[in-house]
Amino acid sequence: MSIIKFITSKVFFKQLALAVVAVVVFCFLLLKWLDATTNNGEFVTVPDLKGKSLQTVEIELADNDLVMQIQDSANYNPNYPKFSVIEQDPIAGAQVKENRKIYLTLNPSGYRKVAVPNILRRTLRQAKPTLEALGFTMGEKTYVDNIGKDVVLGIKQNGKDLKIGDKLPLKSKIDLVLGNGKRASSN
Repeated sequence: MSIIKFITSKVFFKQLALAVVAVVVFCFLLLKWLDATTNNGEFVTVPDLKGKSLQTVEIELADNDLVMQIQDSANYNPNYPKFSVIEQDPIAGAQVKENRKIYLTLNPSGYRKVAVPNILRRTLRQAKPTLEALGFTMGEKTYVDNIGKDVVLGIKQNGKDLKIGDKLPLKSKIDLVLGNGKRASSN
């Protein structure tokens, strides 16, 4: 039997029709199975978690069949309680599938600590930008007799002398002891 005769025969067309029907039925069953197993068209709304404690967030996410994934946080935000959520991804109100990971950024317990820089024997004009660039704020300025006008002679915080390299929380107030430009009087 030649190929052309076989292709034009009734047997070939019957087999071809059976194959097409089998593929259509298989695709239909596969789509129905995928529909059932992937919960197609079923979504969960992500709750607003900002400002809430970790315990509250755990309960809310469990109630909504969502999974919590905590990301590291180095930026302290004083507007939120310690260890509360300050950011979330996906955002509140987003539609997601159940068991989706919700990435959370937590507020640390306080500002990170920064080493006190060496600003001794520098002028106030040099010391101030150095301190502010590191995140410190300028506190009180105390003047003592010293020929170097506005030269930093000491660094303090809350009346306590600081050493170079001491670690202080970001945004700490640093007080400076400066020279007043007058010679120290000798007795």
